[in-house]
Amino acid sequence: MPLLLPQSFVNTLDRESGEDLLAREADARAWLIETGLLTGAAAAEVTSAELRQAREVREGIRALISHEPLTDAELTPLETVLTQAETPLDITRDGQVKLCAGPADRLVDGLAMLLLTIRDAQGDGTWQRLKLCANPDCRWAFYDRSHSRRGAWCNMTTCGNKIKNRNLRARQRESQRG
Repeated sequence: MPLLLPQSFVNTLDRESGEDLLAREADARAWLIETGLLTGAAAAEVTSAELRQAREVREGIRALISHEPLTDAELTPLETVLTQAETPLDITRDGQVKLCAGPADRLVDGLAMLLLTIRDAQGDGTWQRLKLCANPDCRWAFYDRSHSRRGAWCNMTTCGNKIKNRNLRARQRESQRG
């Protein structure tokens, strides 16, 4: 369940419809507050520079989910968050020392919280289940719940069928030519 937040963050951009929840300050602010990525004094205003950083981080996380090596353009926004954020240690009553972003008083701290969630998921083995839809027009992030861990589509009835039908038509055209 902790991966729902990074998944939702990546899915703030719907590539098929072009809708971007992080494009307009009012929409972005509401979504960031609702998800807890923005609290306290930072919730009063979100600057265009902060939103640009959030969109760049979103694409960096999308690249992480692809489980391929990152380019400099994908890695740089993530590294910037790590240098700008305050990431204090926390200790629980049962003696566990944890790295946490604390309250997201700045948007960059909320973005760091996403990266910490990813780090924890990488450690517990659930990270590999967060994937991008294999439909190149979609690239929606989804959690692969399949037993075999070989899920490829965010939704079989839409993206899976589109791609399978597209591939079938391409094979049929090739067989008609040959």
